[in-house]
Amino acid sequence: MTILAVDGGNSKTDVAIVADDGRLLAAVRGPTASHQQVGMDTGMGVLAGLVAEARTRAGLDRARSADLAVYGLAGADTPGDTRRLGAELDRRGFATVGEVLNDAYPPIRVGTDRGWGVALICGSGVNAAGIGPDGRTARLAALGDISGDWGGGTDIGMAALGAAVRARDGRGPRTTLERSVPEAFGLARPIDVTRAIEAGRIAVGRLRDLAPAVFTAACAGDAVARSIVGRQADELVAMGAAILRTLRLTRRDPDVVLAGGVFAARDESFETRIRDGLRAVAPRANVRPAPGPPVLGAGLLALDRLLRPGSVGHGEADARLRAALEAWRPPS
Repeated sequence: MTILAVDGGNSKTDVAIVADDGRLLAAVRGPTASHQQVGMDTGMGVLAGLVAEARTRAGLDRARSADLAVYGLAGADTPGDTRRLGAELDRRGFATVGEVLNDAYPPIRVGTDRGWGVALICGSGVNAAGIGPDGRTARLAALGDISGDWGGGTDIGMAALGAAVRARDGRGPRTTLERSVPEAFGLARPIDVTRAIEAGRIAVGRLRDLAPAVFTAACAGDAVARSIVGRQADELVAMGAAILRTLRLTRRDPDVVLAGGVFAARDESFETRIRDGLRAVAPRANVRPAPGPPVLGAGLLALDRLLRPGSVGHGEADARLRAALEAWRPPS
């Protein structure tokens, strides 16, 4: 039997083909397939191309469906969204049986084999989700400004651009972002970036590419950049604390998994601020970065469906897939 594991985020899509013994047969990365970003038809077309490519690399018949699929998808935000996405995926015939989850849930499985825990997501945007020991779930709406969210690469980049413009025109403190922000786009001044966005020459979504420069500046001691990073840490703490309280995990020892591209910066003071903030709410929380990509979580959840955890072969399959996808380095 073969498994199709999908992580469809707002900036990229990862697809893996996995054997039922946990062997990774193929893994590919492509652009976002999120229906919220590119529309349903375009998104499904992107996913179809990636699935076909992965099956070819695995040496499998491109026309044959996988036996089981787990899709972790950005935009699976409401029961209605999940039903529509499930119907479209079924119509495409990617798998005989498929399960659609919001993309905030698979990282929990990456970070723990206990079956419950919390994930804090900081990629293009932010989200938080949790599963309690009793199976109850909780997740934030994560719809951006309209649901009270702040954070992720795009908001960090917007804050950096605003700080750079304000520093240059005298409204804010000086910062090295005055130089690094326009340099990231091959421009001379922060206001040139603003004008290029206004004119449509630079897409607003590209501001997420500034996140690494903000963390670099923060680590070098830039106070303005550090304040942006600090704001992001505090927002993530507030999100995680809300999930911990909702699921009544504050007196337990939950695993809290940090997932998403922003955490690739591995800024120790950023992670320490998050860890300390969460432990103020749940003192025994185990806070750590996810050891592998979210697509690993989708694959492990699928293995759980095929091989009951604790059954013969499950542990070996789990370890085999973990080793393969934790070592996977997709082309940038």
